[in-house]
Amino acid sequence: MNFSQEVFLHRLAQTTNYPYLISVERAEGIYLYSPDGKRYTDLISGIAVSNVGHRHPKVVDAIKRQLDKHLHVMVFGEFIQSVSNELAVKLTSLLPPSLNCCYFVNSGTEANEGALKLAKRYTGRTEIISCKKSYHGSTHGSLSVSGNEVKKNAFRPLLPDVRFIEFNNADDLKHITGRTACVIMETIQGDAGVRVPSADYLQAVRRRCDETGTLLILDEIQCGMGRTGTLFAFEQFGIVPDILTIGKAFGGGLPIGAFMADERLMKVLTTDPPLGHITTFGGNPVCCASALATLQVIEEEQLLKEAEQKGKLIESLLTHPSVKEIRRAGLMFAIDFDTAERVNKIVAYAKEEGVICYWFLSHPCSFRIAPPLTITEEEIREACAVILRAIDRAS
Repeated sequence: MNFSQEVFLHRLAQTTNYPYLISVERAEGIYLYSPDGKRYTDLISGIAVSNVGHRHPKVVDAIKRQLDKHLHVMVFGEFIQSVSNELAVKLTSLLPPSLNCCYFVNSGTEANEGALKLAKRYTGRTEIISCKKSYHGSTHGSLSVSGNEVKKNAFRPLLPDVRFIEFNNADDLKHITGRTACVIMETIQGDAGVRVPSADYLQAVRRRCDETGTLLILDEIQCGMGRTGTLFAFEQFGIVPDILTIGKAFGGGLPIGAFMADERLMKVLTTDPPLGHITTFGGNPVCCASALATLQVIEEEQLLKEAEQKGKLIESLLTHPSVKEIRRAGLMFAIDFDTAERVNKIVAYAKEEGVICYWFLSHPCSFRIAPPLTITEEEIREACAVILRAIDRAS
């Protein structure tokens, strides 16, 4: 074990006993480079973060320009800063008219925390409905509405009055009632292994929320920002949420999240009590500059147009007798095998050959692929050839 690994393992808190454990010296485009010069193809985008690739020149330039102006100057909501204004204008211009007000935070889980508070405050209700197998983050509120009981039990008690329903099961919508403050769900369940609902189901969710005065929160922290072929996945289902949460790829590699709603909803966080939700670093100007540049890159380089085509190519190239199922939405993949042991071997063998695949927290018999939207056809073919060799070795 070298000194770098020693420090990583004993001076940094560990999240598992089996970290991925590659050393990263630099990153560019779809590639990571270790100190010894080995190149890794990043097929997971840092877990759905680097949608425009690592260190996109336009994103880096925007960060540098903001660095020359100022860094943090005040907590969210007090000072007028041009870059956060510009980001809010750009983001809301890309959303339906009812999602016209932004609250910038530091991460996806914080966006969900704010959304849950907003829903309870606006409705005056306490019940929250979420979905089984969901994942919304690791802070107490987000964990409370996540569906993985194994991850939750050690940290109870969590939020009270949370009910879970089956995702994509219309019969369970009867549990949404006049005492329900909000329904929170991922538009496409990510950690459950890329579970795509039917349009009929999501439209039925929207109708039931309308009937009962319940707010609908859609969590697009993982499936948003172009990952599924539209900027936001809900665009493909003919519905609009009351509150939308985003994070991960929003910042182009820097930490930022947001929850968006109509201004009339957001106003309830302003009084009774004032500062109903507050964050010191939310809307950090450097992160806002990076997020704004990321939205511009997605638009200017027309990355949405090719996401589905590239996804289909990957799906076709990874056809293999050992693959039990491929579930996909754009460039968001879960690839199923018969055992978790085989998945672990495939991920390890691919790493040996310089291709990064990864696991799901809650679905061990699948591995994930979510490459940068900027990946080329040639890069796809090269990476998939490595994965196929890894599958053969593991069979």
